[in-house]
Amino acid sequence: MKTILSEKLPRIIKNKKNLQDILKVKITNRGKEITIDGKPEDEFIAEKVIDALNFGFPFSHAIAIKKQDYMLEIINIKDYTKRHDLKTIRARIIGTKGKTLQTISNLTQCHLEMQENNIEIIGPPENIQNAQEAIISIIQGAKQTHVYKNLEKRRPKPIDDLGLKNNIRPE
Repeated sequence: MKTILSEKLPRIIKNKKNLQDILKVKITNRGKEITIDGKPEDEFIAEKVIDALNFGFPFSHAIAIKKQDYMLEIINIKDYTKRHDLKTIRARIIGTKGKTLQTISNLTQCHLEMQENNIEIIGPPENIQNAQEAIISIIQGAKQTHVYKNLEKRRPKPIDDLGLKNNIRPE
């Protein structure tokens, strides 16, 4: 049983039934505390999904952690720079009208959200590393065009699905 503090409780309560069905856990709340009860592996995934909802991801992106085996990663800007003008760094990451964040999202096939000094990434495990490196490069002062060029070079090749994943039967 895990307990999480939630600042965006209405989003979770609104989707509570769907979350319980999809994640196979029981979710209860008391004030801002959310309690998750289920198998340990289900609790772990549920915690990640609820963290994503708390951060501001839409329900469809947050639930992809379970449905599509995506990962959730968090980058704190302060961990990668000694500069004190974090407002400028955040502006570089967001870009004009959100263009930089959107371009990184498109090139890496990941969903990105930014809140204060944290950036959360939801995406396929093979693409998360590229998204992290791109954001860290921008934090450290690299030009956006160079970052985009590197992302295009390192774009992972599509994986051929041999049909094995869908044929696994739960025991």
